[in-house]
Amino acid sequence: MTFVVTDNCIKCKYMDCVEVCPVDCFYEGENMLVINPDECIDCGVCEPECPAKAIFPDTEPGLESWLKLNAEYAPVWPNITIKRPEPADAKAFDGVAGKLDQYFSPNPGQGD
Repeated sequence: MTFVVTDNCIKCKYMDCVEVCPVDCFYEGENMLVINPDECIDCGVCEPECPAKAIFPDTEPGLESWLKLNAEYAPVWPNITIKRPEPADAKAFDGVAGKLDQYFSPNPGQGD
């Protein structure tokens, strides 16, 4: 089992989760974070810290495509271990449906 970052992180990119991760398994894209499933120790401390409710255990149904996306981008995006401010318009995008097709960016973020 691992935890998975899903579509509600896109354009919200709150970073509360990265501060509590004991193994630093979060990676930063231009407009979302992902978890490296090979590094995640399944502790679950990140899930309740996410204000956007975008992190779930991979045992929940329907997350296969998100697990694949997390696994694909974690090796190419920079590691992130410190919390920075969320985007200025994060609240406006929290809960918006269909963000993957409309807003996802494959570009890396800045990392630490």
